[in-house]
Amino acid sequence: MDVAARPQPDPSDSPLDGLLTRVARGDREAFGAVYDAAAAPVLGLVRSVLRDPAQSEEVMQDVMVEVWRTAARFRPERGRAMTWILTLAHRRAVDRVRSEQAATNRERKAALLAPGTPFDEVTEQVEARLEHAQVRRCLRALTELQRESVTLAYYRGLTGAEVARLLSVPLGTVKTRLRDGLIRLRDCLGVTA
Repeated sequence: MDVAARPQPDPSDSPLDGLLTRVARGDREAFGAVYDAAAAPVLGLVRSVLRDPAQSEEVMQDVMVEVWRTAARFRPERGRAMTWILTLAHRRAVDRVRSEQAATNRERKAALLAPGTPFDEVTEQVEARLEHAQVRRCLRALTELQRESVTLAYYRGLTGAEVARLLSVPLGTVKTRLRDGLIRLRDCLGVTA
């Protein structure tokens, strides 16, 4: 038999082409087969563009969802199913790169335009020390009972009930000492309520 007389394979006879045609009609089983055949090549292509494994997997999933939703757009007479799917994948990966670059550019511009006050570490430390000194001075102005209750509750993190048990006094007494001590601290520190 002459080679020229031999029938040439029709590109639309590809098993994946037929499966994709069935997917367009909503055949879930066909989509499972398309997914099994195309997921690895799609992931490989997307990963070569994005270089980030997590983003690549996310884009691959997006592409496969797009295949499910848009399978009716596939035209076997225009090319093979795998080529169509990989074209979708490439476009989606390039879109992701462009989107990431645009976001980076926006963040860079925002950072340059944002009015920022330079952080002065020395000033911050001095102010913190002055505040601590003022709090210590005001704590010394409390009665011994108030200072003890405030210190246990606010510096050691005990609850009112735990302070009452530790000091062997009723809970109401601890609450009164805390309330009165905090009022005196507020007045001493000049905090407005």
